[in-house]
Amino acid sequence: MADVISEYQKWKQHGETLKTQARTAMESRFRELLSEAISVAEEYRADFGGPLKPPPQVTAFRYKVSGRPKTKKKVDSKTTAKAAEPQRADPKTLKPNPKIARLQQRLAAAKKKLGDAKSAGAPTQALEDRIYEIEDALLLTGQPA
Repeated sequence: MADVISEYQKWKQHGETLKTQARTAMESRFRELLSEAISVAEEYRADFGGPLKPPPQVTAFRYKVSGRPKTKKKVDSKTTAKAAEPQRADPKTLKPNPKIARLQQRLAAAKKKLGDAKSAGAPTQALEDRIYEIEDALLLTGQPA
């Protein structure tokens, strides 16, 4: 009885390894075929000026079209050293996020209204609550209030 169980476990293990090997082989073949399909589609687009339509059973086939032909660049020790260094974007050249800019404008306007209300002696609880909400929204975006 133990012999049958051990044989079954060996068979099961062998089946799992075959399943894993088949999975990796099928995935690599699938990627290979997709790469070939992309090259055919790009060649068709370059020669005939339009997209190549897939068969009806394919519901979607999208890929990023490169604007220029792919060329291999020569590897230079200076460029590899520069590429290894992380590039930091200059904060002055980055475009500000419009959502954050709007929140900051709303915060400034609410603080101005609060100052005006305090100087006039009007109730300020609603304005203080609104400022707290805007500051919370700014904190959720990762910006200091």
